[in-house]
Amino acid sequence: MDRLDSMAILVRVAEAGSLTAAAKALRAPLPSVSRKIADLEAHLGAKLLTRSTRRLALTEAGEAYVRASRRILEQVEEAEQAAAGEFQTPRGELVITAPIVMGRLQVVPVLAEFLEAFPEISVRLHLSDRNADLVEAHIDVAIRLGALADSALTARRLGEVRRILCASPAYLARAGSPAAPEDLRGHALIVYDAPGAALPWRFGGDRVVDARARLTVNGAEAALDAAVAGAGITRILSYQAASALTEGRLTRVLAEFEPAPIPVHLLFDGRGPTPLKLRSFLDFAAPRLTGRLKEAYAGFAGT
Repeated sequence: MDRLDSMAILVRVAEAGSLTAAAKALRAPLPSVSRKIADLEAHLGAKLLTRSTRRLALTEAGEAYVRASRRILEQVEEAEQAAAGEFQTPRGELVITAPIVMGRLQVVPVLAEFLEAFPEISVRLHLSDRNADLVEAHIDVAIRLGALADSALTARRLGEVRRILCASPAYLARAGSPAAPEDLRGHALIVYDAPGAALPWRFGGDRVVDARARLTVNGAEAALDAAVAGAGITRILSYQAASALTEGRLTRVLAEFEPAPIPVHLLFDGRGPTPLKLRSFLDFAAPRLTGRLKEAYAGFAGT
């Protein structure tokens, strides 16, 4: 049995979702594809696929074996290119995840440059404020905010951001500017469902303010828009509000009470050789993201 060939077939079956679709993509007879999978399962002594009337699904063992197979096939391709003395061209698809607003404001511009520099790499970007498991979700690299849990993943620090309070000049002229966190109980507060943004709000020195939200929205962008419109005070990340503050549409309040800065990291599975496509992205994107975060953070450091 050619194990590399069987691995490649299994990966294609997993991607296609059926033996028939995989056979068509591989331009191979369906019985041959089915036999290769059966031989591989017999060799491993484990069931890799479960078959239903609608589609195939990977078993737990199958998911682990497909992940390993992808890494092995990429490494074999790179080794063959190097042995043949060929110029190594990064290629393939990268799956990247990032927080929604950071992805739109900071990551997408860098990705546009990256795709122009590496025409044989494609990117699937998933924006979400929920942290997905990189291994289970088949994600190559994540941009993460906050302290990282201990894991086997590799982290590369990009910079830091702050969690700030801001409101429109018109609102502050009307309602007054709070002098201490406790004064927020007498203000209209705008909150959204995200760690640190929902009430209660925590400040430096272990101060906690729990108050009633006047307006609750489902995302940072809506909270920012509401604050600019004069609906009240919101708590937002510094890079999200940077342009509105620079343009005078928002004013920062209670800066001296803000909690410690929040670190930002690139997170990826660094076990084993790093695929060329991922290595290219890390080397290209990390310094550019660091520069963008530093520029967005410049007006907030030291305050």
